[in-house]
Order: sequence, then structure tokens, then C-alpha cells
Amino acid sequence: MKFFRKKRTFAFLLVGFVIFLFLSSGALGRMMYPIHYQEEIRENAARYELDPFLIAAIIRVESNYEKDIESKKGAYGLMQLMPDTSSWIIETGQFSPSYGSALDNPAVSIQLGSWYLNWLHKQFQGNPYAAIAGYNAGQGNVIKWLQSKEWDGTLENAAMIPFGETRHYVQRVVYYQKRYEQLYGDHWNKK
Repeated sequence: MKFFRKKRTFAFLLVGFVIFLFLSSGALGRMMYPIHYQEEIRENAARYELDPFLIAAIIRVESNYEKDIESKKGAYGLMQLMPDTSSWIIETGQFSPSYGSALDNPAVSIQLGSWYLNWLHKQFQGNPYAAIAGYNAGQGNVIKWLQSKEWDGTLENAAMIPFGETRHYVQRVVYYQKRYEQLYGDHWNKK
């Protein structure tokens, strides 16, 4: 009986050690927070000078990597672009007109959304929080909030953002961006 108890204790300790190694390696975290379309994200992050984890975080919040999803308001694709916004991006960014009917294509959605995010970064002089808010609420709303001092454009004062949806959106995107950096930073930098 003592022999079986020792074996069971040893097996329990061994399993616990393996679980500890698994958890500390980040593998479990990467399973819980997967990043799909990594090549497309990396490529567009480099092309548009963006943090790849920011693109991944926006996709996570917008569509949770579901490429065929459409919002109640009509936004479509991985990066949930509104029809008018995607048409404007295609025209202004001089993309192929065929992109308009290909928003369900992950590569197209990621490229258009990344271009737009880069454009927003430039409009807000590199302020990432204003760019994230603009991606959700529209550039005009964010400009109005900043000019009227309703919001100062900082993460610390995100609670001042007048739209509750946008306030939570900014917080969620930043959370996922940091989480992805923790889980994938070293892993992605080795490639």
C-alpha cells in the first residue's frame, strides 16, 4: 500500500511539474489568446509602421478573428470596416477597386484596416490612444473630444471618453495589445 501511495505522490508531483512548465512557458497563454493570420499582420505592421500586436488586438476586439462576421451597424470583415469607410480607404489609399467586394478576405481586411490605423496615427500626431478611439468612434468625434477638452487623449483619462463603447474599446484594445506583447514578444522576435 505504501508503495502505491509513493507512486501516486510521485506521479502527482511529476504532473504538477509538467503543468508548471507548460504554464510558465506561455504556451497556455498563447492557446488562450491565439493570433491568427500572423504573416499578414506582420507584413502590414511593417508596411504601415504599426505595432503588430496593436493590429492583432484590434482584430481580437473587432471580430475575434471571425472573417465573415458583420456587425449590427454593417461593419464587415476581420477588422470590421464600415462600407463607407472601406470605400474611402480604397479610394484614398489607391487600392484596387476589387478590394471593396473582398472584405471577407483576411489579407484584404488586414491591409485596409492597417492602412486606416496608420492614417489615424498620423492624424493624431502619433497618439495611439486617439488613433484607437478614432478607429472605433470615427476621427471627427475624437477631434471634437480633444478640442473641447472632453478627453485629453491619454489612457489614464480614458474614463473621460464620452462614448461608453469607445471608452471600453480603447481599454480592451490596449489590454490585448499588452497581453499579446507578453505572450508573443520573444516568440515573434525570434522569427
